[in-house]
Amino acid sequence: MTEQARPQQVPAAEVPADALLVDVREPDEWTAGHAPGAVHIPLGQLGARYTEIPQGGRVYVICRAGSRSAQAAHALAGAGWDVVNVSDGMNGWAAAGRPMTNESGTTPYVA
Repeated sequence: MTEQARPQQVPAAEVPADALLVDVREPDEWTAGHAPGAVHIPLGQLGARYTEIPQGGRVYVICRAGSRSAQAAHALAGAGWDVVNVSDGMNGWAAAGRPMTNESGTTPYVA
């Protein structure tokens, strides 16, 4: 991989409020709690669903702690996306007091 394809990394606290956020966690993790407006594409489905991610703007990729999102960010950067890995993941998102939601109406949490 070339140096150009290495994505930036930022902590969750630095993700812009209006960022396009792609969550690559598993469905049970997503169901427990996620960032409002995030797009859910589990890492294992990224190869088949990457075309759902718009190009032309910066994309932030998040998982629970930053490892899976780093893999996804490298793949997307290599394919031409302007991508940033959220280095501390949803753990950092919750610790920073960023908003979280889920569809069940219960209190969202990081699973």
